[in-house]
Amino acid sequence: MRLIWALIRRDLMLASRQGGGAGTAIGFFVTVIVLLPLGLGPDQALLQRIAPGALWIGLLLSVLLSAERIFQSDYEDGSLDAMALGVVPLEIVVLAKASAHWLSTALPLAITAPLLGFLINLDAAAMPLLGLAMVLGSLFLSLLAALGAALTVALRRGGLLVSVLILPFYVPCLIFGVAASSSPALVGPSLLILTAFVLAGLVLVPVAAAAALRAYLK
Repeated sequence: MRLIWALIRRDLMLASRQGGGAGTAIGFFVTVIVLLPLGLGPDQALLQRIAPGALWIGLLLSVLLSAERIFQSDYEDGSLDAMALGVVPLEIVVLAKASAHWLSTALPLAITAPLLGFLINLDAAAMPLLGLAMVLGSLFLSLLAALGAALTVALRRGGLLVSVLILPFYVPCLIFGVAASSSPALVGPSLLILTAFVLAGLVLVPVAAAAALRAYLK
């Protein structure tokens, strides 16, 4: 466990030193939310109706923006080879790096998003449920981002390919996340389904991502 926490702390420290992680993602998210009312016009009823979906789309795109960097620097400097040969299984390494991505990028976005909802006239009563759904959904998004990053780790400029590979898997999370944020009758079932997505991702993603990384490291 000490090695796992050390790996998470290392990635968090690198993210804070290098920049371009949470800062770039939050900057992109804020840009999307600020420009949305300018593009749609001053119709407050329309903005309130689309606010949950717009915030979820902004979260999804912002997480995709930083997905490529999860394994890339470690692969290029040889750290990933050392991790693969270490005492910690590569599946646990994948889970640790996905957790670091969530803590440094996706979780700050999930916390910030409801607070920025006032820019697009988000109903204040919807903010707590939106925040809860986004915290759950953002963890699933980070797990899928780690899978996409592992599949394209050796490809130069693989960011677009990461998006193409994992975007279809983001769609169910987007659908149930918006339902949990905008429909009172669907809150309970939608949150349960998001939790099921997270649990399935915690089991399947480390295995699949580790297999992809081993294929590149041979």
